[in-house]
Parts: sequence; structure tokens; C-alpha cells
Amino acid sequence: MDWVKEGRRRIKYPIFSRFLASFLLLTTQINDAVVSSSESGFVFNGFDGAALRLNGGGAIESNGLLQLTNFTKNEVGHAFCPTPFVFVNSSSGEPFSFSTSFVFAIFPQYEDISSHGIAFAIAPSTNLTAVLPSQHLGLFNFTNNGDPSNHIVAVELDTIQNREFDDINDNHVGIDVNSLISTSSAPASFFLDSSGLQYENLSLISGEPMRVWAEYDGKTMVLNVTLAPLFHPKPERPLLSSKLNLSSIVLDNMYVGFAASTGAAAGSHYILGWSFSMNGKATELDLSQLPSLPPRETEDTDTGKKTQLWIILLPTVIFILLLIASFGIVHLVKTKKKFAEEMEDWETEYGPHRFSYKELYRATKGFRDENLLGNGGFGGVYKGQLPKSKLEIAVKRISHDSRQGMKEFVAEIASIGRLRHRNLVQLLGYCRRRGELLLVYDYMPNSSLEKYIFDRPQKSLNWSQRFKIIRGIASGLLYLHEEWEQVVIHRDIKASNVLLDAEFNGKLGDFGLARLHDRGSNLQTTRVVGTLGYLAPELSRSGKSTTCSDVFGFGAFLLEVACGKRPIELKISGIETVLVDWVMECLKKGDILEARDRKLGTDFSAEELEMVLRLGLMCSHPSPAARPCMRQVVKCFEGEVPLPEISEEDFYVFDSSSRRNRVLVGGSSQNSCTAPTNLSSSFSDSPLSRRN
Repeated sequence: MDWVKEGRRRIKYPIFSRFLASFLLLTTQINDAVVSSSESGFVFNGFDGAALRLNGGGAIESNGLLQLTNFTKNEVGHAFCPTPFVFVNSSSGEPFSFSTSFVFAIFPQYEDISSHGIAFAIAPSTNLTAVLPSQHLGLFNFTNNGDPSNHIVAVELDTIQNREFDDINDNHVGIDVNSLISTSSAPASFFLDSSGLQYENLSLISGEPMRVWAEYDGKTMVLNVTLAPLFHPKPERPLLSSKLNLSSIVLDNMYVGFAASTGAAAGSHYILGWSFSMNGKATELDLSQLPSLPPRETEDTDTGKKTQLWIILLPTVIFILLLIASFGIVHLVKTKKKFAEEMEDWETEYGPHRFSYKELYRATKGFRDENLLGNGGFGGVYKGQLPKSKLEIAVKRISHDSRQGMKEFVAEIASIGRLRHRNLVQLLGYCRRRGELLLVYDYMPNSSLEKYIFDRPQKSLNWSQRFKIIRGIASGLLYLHEEWEQVVIHRDIKASNVLLDAEFNGKLGDFGLARLHDRGSNLQTTRVVGTLGYLAPELSRSGKSTTCSDVFGFGAFLLEVACGKRPIELKISGIETVLVDWVMECLKKGDILEARDRKLGTDFSAEELEMVLRLGLMCSHPSPAARPCMRQVVKCFEGEVPLPEISEEDFYVFDSSSRRNRVLVGGSSQNSCTAPTNLSSSFSDSPLSRRN
């Protein structure tokens, strides 16, 4: 192969050829880091001069250390051998054997929050541009995870427990085939004997270098994965041993390399050395040649000086300590009560990180008013910064006089804590203290969408920004309704509950009213909650929230973003204006774009704006059975189905006076949103128009 430099061979040269040998060594600039390479394998004792194909955060440092991520949030890093290997016997169709060994290390940026993991991957291409960071490890995304056409085999070293992928814990090794749901996994550890009775656990985020062996036997079709500390001999018993027929998984030519990712917390992933071989055992790494890892920051505590100082001061302060002992005891008791916390059995079911009250108290500077971001129906929200990590957070502190209490708190923990979607606000953790309920979120620097569209905002969003936010919230709501393991009813979708990150990506938040139920069952509640103007009319009769009532709230959200007006506004004259009625009147007149927000000016897509306004009307239909489901809405945004027309019959249904009579007296109360046949056959005839 021409993608690595041939290592120095220690050969005894005759006297007459020594000068020639020295000249050749100098002119070819041989690097000791790469020992050798061939068409069947290679070995890197460091990566100085190695021509790997690097993407994302991948880089080779000056000392030959391969870095995949560089302490950046939501980052992906790749490093692949640029030349493919033949993995399938062309005559028999059976997979070849292969063997690899590598040394890695993972540095989390902060001790209190872990980053994500690293994976050795066999892939049909080195161009993995459509992948996502965080729990996807830079290998897959939301849509292709589990797709057999991926043709990817990986050994993951994962440091975050993702329940959506059935992870066993937050420190494990797994074998992945086309999916992040591992076919086989085990806690990070190594066996001390061949019996498997004695073992020792390892921490993948310890920052210590560790060694991995992955060996596949093409005849027995068994993949063995072994993990051990750097200088420990290879254990006799592998950590994982999985029967795996790769003949239908790998293609004839495949690439080998590494992928790593970070999420809400940053980290750095390193590869110190790597060897690989086809149809043979991988060459042993020369551990003495491996590059050194960067130093880790440690606190310098000079115990000796402190002890000496106490010896000098002790005679002086002992009398003072005796005098104030009683005051000190009182202070300790008060402090203990102040920072006392609660822990109940149900809390062990949920994955989010638990923060101490003292940590959050210091992060928000004692919950001072200067750190108050705003007050809502559930309590105050404070900006903070974690003392150790310096990570900016938002802390929702549910007050004692809030109408929502423990029940809503548990609902929010249960839902947000396990949900994973790019358009949902990420819950980092929580805390409970003597009835006080505190939730810790990722800080959204651009606050809520509400302040950019209503009244006279200091900064208004253009149409492309608004449309991106709308599509993002639609995708997040589809995930809640149809793509998660349970059905999640948000029950309070509105602009003030949509938060914006630094790039103005919309994220749906405030799950204080959210409720979950299993698919095929109904939500067992009759309490009407939410915000006036966003409440579906059928709630006044049944009181039962459904995905249809969520769609109604989403319709109000579409109209308020497109029109720059609230669903119900009271004019100076005292007359109440209903936004959906006004938009329908504009449609009747043949100019629905007349309802647009004037702050948009002329810089907007008329086709996109009309689609949003029409979908807003359809989602706001008085009859729940006539509303589209969120999958239909997303398909419209993606251009996969045409936008249905609104018939003349719907003009009557949307009329304010007739709507009040029809909805309050009769109307449908079905629990699933289906496409109305009188709107368009494109919805009703589609297989996506019905939902369980």
C-alpha cells in the first residue's frame, strides 16, 4: 500500500553499503511510528505521517497521537484507512477472517457529566456525512439506524446509557450490526482467568489508555472482543463472543476505521496505536513506541504546608473554637437542613443525572433575582453555571404555591428524561429538596420563540428561520406521538414553550403537563389543562387529551408563527378576535396570504407560507377526526404528499357562530386523528392517514 510509510527494518548492512543505507534512510524520511503495511494489513505504533482519511474532529497531533474529537459539543470524528480490504471470498461467498488490535483513551471534559463513546467500524464507505453525534456515535442517524442497507459492523465502547437502544449501562462494550441496538454487550471489564468467575471492572472515561482486540473467524463465524488495561497481557477469555454470519452484512470491499462523538457534554477521544490483518492475527503493537497522552488537569493540594500551618495556629485558635463550638453546631444543623434532599424508589427508574441542591444553589448564586430568566405557570426559571464544568444551565424551580406539584414533576422526569430528539429540550438532570422540585435543562441562549414574533420584538425572525423552526417542532411532535416507545401527549404546544438554541433551532420544552400512555390505550384523565386559545374544543366535553388535541394546539402554533398574532386577542374596542376565524375569512376572500405577519415584509416564500396557513386551518378543525396526524403534516412539509384543499363545507364548519353550536352540541370525539375525506383524497387515500 502507498498510504503509509514503510518502517525501518533492522538489517545488518555490509561495510561497503552502510553509507548507501544511511542515505536512503534520510531521503525517505522514515517514521518509526508506522511499523509496516501490506495489502493484507498494517500496524501503527503512533500515526505520525499516516495518510488516514480524517473527517469532522479527526486530526493527528504532532507527537503522532490520533484525536477523533477535541472537547467540542455535538461533534463527530472519523478516521479510516483510505484503501478498502476484500472481506468476502469471491468464489465461495463466505466472509474472510480478520483481526485488529488498538489502544484508546477517552477524556471527558468534566468529571460531573460524561461525553459519548467511540467505535471501531467496518463500513462500505469512508464518507459518513449523514450521521449524527451524541448517542448515534457518528455511525447512524434517526432514520437509517437499523437499516440492513447500512452494511456496517462496529464494536462500540459506549459511556452513556441510551434506553432507546436498550443499553445495559453507561459503561459497556457492544457489538453492533447496522444498528446501535447491540447484538451482544457486556459491562466494560476483563476476565482474570479462563473460567470467567473472576473479573475486574474498567471505567471507559477514566482517561487511562486501554487495549481492545477484535478477532473474527470466518470459518466458525464467531467474533471475539477482548478489553484490558494497556500493559496487561491479553486475557485468555474474551469479554464478548458472538456468533455472527457476516456474509449478508459486509460487501466485497469494506473500509476499516474509527468513529466517535460528543453530545451536550464535550470530551476528547484518542487512538494511540492500531494494527489490522486480514486472514491472520494482527501484528502486536510495540507499546514502548506509542505516543503519550496529553496531561490531565489536577488540583494541586499541598498537604504538608496545610498541616504545618495548622500546627502553628492550633494553640491560638483552640480557645476560639471552644467558644464558638455551640454556634458552629447550630450553623451545621441549619446548613444540613438547608441542603437536605429527598430520594424515593421511583427515582431509580429514570436515567437523568441527579444534581445536589448545593451544586444548583451555587450554580444560580443562591437563586438570585438577577439570574431569573422568567416566571411561568409552574415556577421560576433561573440561569446558572455548574461550578466545576462551567456548563451553562437553566434550572426550573417549581415553587410551593404552584398548582402543579409532585405528580407533574414525576411526569416531566419520566418523559423528558428518556426522550432523545434534536427538537426537544434536553433534560440534564434534576433535584428534590423538602418539597422543592428542580429540573436542570440545557441553557437555550435565545430564549423562547414568543419574544421574536409577538408585539414589537427587538429582533424579528425572517421567514426561512420561522419555517425551519416550524418543521423542527413538527418533527419533534411526530416523535412524541408515533416514534417513541409510548405515546406522549404534550398538552401545551405554543410559541412560549418553543425554545431557541444558539443557531435558532426550535426545541419543544415545558413538559410539565405532558402525559404518557401505551399504544393502543387511551389517556386516563378528565382534567382539562393547557392554555386558552390552544385547547381543542372537544376537551370541554370529554376532558380527555389525545394526539388530536395536540394537533389542534400545533395548528394554533402554526397560525401564530405565520401571522404574528396570538390565537385570541382583545382589541382596544373590547371585541375579541379569534385568529383561526380571521385566517379563514382571508381564505374565503381568495387571499390567504393577507393574514401573514407584516413584519415579514416581502422576503418570504409564498408557497411555503400558504402551506403553513392552510395546514394551520386543517389542524385547527373543530372536529378531531378531520384533523391530519403529525406524520401527514411532516409529509406535507417534506413535499411527499400534496397539500389538500379546503372545501366549501369547511367554510361553514369554521364559521364562528355555527362552530360554537356544532362543536358544543355534537361533533366527533374520536381519539385518533384521521385525514378528512372532504379535504383531499391525498390524505384519506394514503396509508399514512390512519394511526393506531
